[in-house]
Amino acid sequence: MPSGVGNAHVIDVISFDEKSGVVALVMREPRAWDGTDERLFQLQEKINAYLSFALDGEMVEAYPACVGKDIRLQLDCVAEPDARTADFIRIVREQIGYQGIEFAINVGPMAEAQPQAGCACGS
Repeated sequence: MPSGVGNAHVIDVISFDEKSGVVALVMREPRAWDGTDERLFQLQEKINAYLSFALDGEMVEAYPACVGKDIRLQLDCVAEPDARTADFIRIVREQIGYQGIEFAINVGPMAEAQPQAGCACGS
């Protein structure tokens, strides 16, 4: 199944950071940012799907060991977000912060890794 920001209903990667105790739900964007309405809509849809997965019980139903773990949405991308996208991310970061969810961005070369099937969440 294809992953990436353009595929809103796919959880690209789920990982557990043992050092911090945080479950990371990772979105991948292999394309350069272009600030278009379409790309921002795709990112919004992806974020909404990830939040639904995390907050509506799907994540802990699929991975019971994740109960009570902190959550981080993480955007891995090949290029820095353009100004319009960065502004959108700032708003998202602020809003989800009220629910105790962090939003992180990693910029750099993207490995051709396949989406991971699951997360042991440290257990």
